Amino acid sequence: MSAQDFHPIDNRLGQCVGLAILIAVLAAAASAVAQSKPRARGLGIPFDGTPGPLNAITDVQGVEVGHVTLISGSGKLEVGKGPVRTGVTAILPRGKKSSDPVFASWFSLNGNGEMTGTTWVEESGFLEGPVMITNTHSVGVVRDSVIAWRVDHGQPAESEYWWSLPVVAETWDGYLNDVNGFHVKKDHVYKALEGAASGPVTEGNVGGGTGMICYEFKGGIGTASRKLSAEAGGYTLGVLVQCNCGRHDQLRIAGVPVGREIPGSPVYSKVVTPDGAAPRAGDDTGSIIIVVATDAPLLPHQLKRLARRASLGLARTGSVSGNGSGDIFIAFSTANSDASKPAGLRQLQMVPNDEMGSLFEATVEATEEAIANALVAAETMTGIDNHKVDAIPHDRLQEVLKKYNRLTRKQ
Repeated sequence: MSAQDFHPIDNRLGQCVGLAILIAVLAAAASAVAQSKPRARGLGIPFDGTPGPLNAITDVQGVEVGHVTLISGSGKLEVGKGPVRTGVTAILPRGKKSSDPVFASWFSLNGNGEMTGTTWVEESGFLEGPVMITNTHSVGVVRDSVIAWRVDHGQPAESEYWWSLPVVAETWDGYLNDVNGFHVKKDHVYKALEGAASGPVTEGNVGGGTGMICYEFKGGIGTASRKLSAEAGGYTLGVLVQCNCGRHDQLRIAGVPVGREIPGSPVYSKVVTPDGAAPRAGDDTGSIIIVVATDAPLLPHQLKRLARRASLGLARTGSVSGNGSGDIFIAFSTANSDASKPAGLRQLQMVPNDEMGSLFEATVEATEEAIANALVAAETMTGIDNHKVDAIPHDRLQEVLKKYNRLTRKQ
């Protein structure tokens, strides 16, 4: 081909093709990173039910997840300077490009925590915008930043004024993180939202889960999904957790009392409460946020029923939802698009209540596995004042499961 044969349009086409290839490579790299972390099933841990292709909340078509992880500094705590072990996670029910609300409902198993925006979810039956998860003292900045992001990217309501009541949830990471340093900023929230994507979800010490502790092992973000049989509707259900709850001795995985079998270094006894005392025996100071997504056509009252079932998945892992725990769950359905249109009759679909059993079961199963995935993916972390929280040891975990004849593959 001569120089005369090379037209600008061909050059633009080549650039577009090259850009598409680059995007594909970057997406594949991100997927590889997400998949490189171990998962509970990969260790031979048995779980009930059939997972979706990714075994993640993003198996529900349209759902996107984004994380921003903040890790810097070491040694002695200097408030405002670090060490920093925190972040923010975004879950967008219909993705970044959609402003169509979804039917939703929420449930508080124990209310020593926060999830903003839930009074309007309860009143309206809709979730408008993303679900955000961060640390306890960053709820305000994340909430305000979501409003700003929606103003930047959306359109005003038909009444021609802007308003938003974002859903932002939290768990406390102050054992490892400079929680009073307010390190989560507006640009971090924007990056989590704009970087949200479908596909594999990175787990463990990421996003809002960066500094979290689960059953006194290192915890964080975990996810799982279930694909219902054709007879049960063929629906997909996914769960994402930010796990920061439970005492070491309570932990059960696949029915095995793992916490009693694996010696640990409990951290809750080292946490000082505002009155200067350590927590009382039998209590804990952790929390868990659980997000349930499904493509099954469910109405808000049915989603309330689904959110409640997450409690049973949590209980399977040993939690009793102690006084100091904020265990707050939200469930949404991506079916019934355009249901929130302000005028005209809406034609809706719903699963009959009598046929919700498989969805209840899927919620319990996926919640249990998501918590296990958070534990397995997490890595040992040292934070403020050299506080150290160990990850659950994979080899020892497999040994314990084998002892109880609960390992699904030979070691």
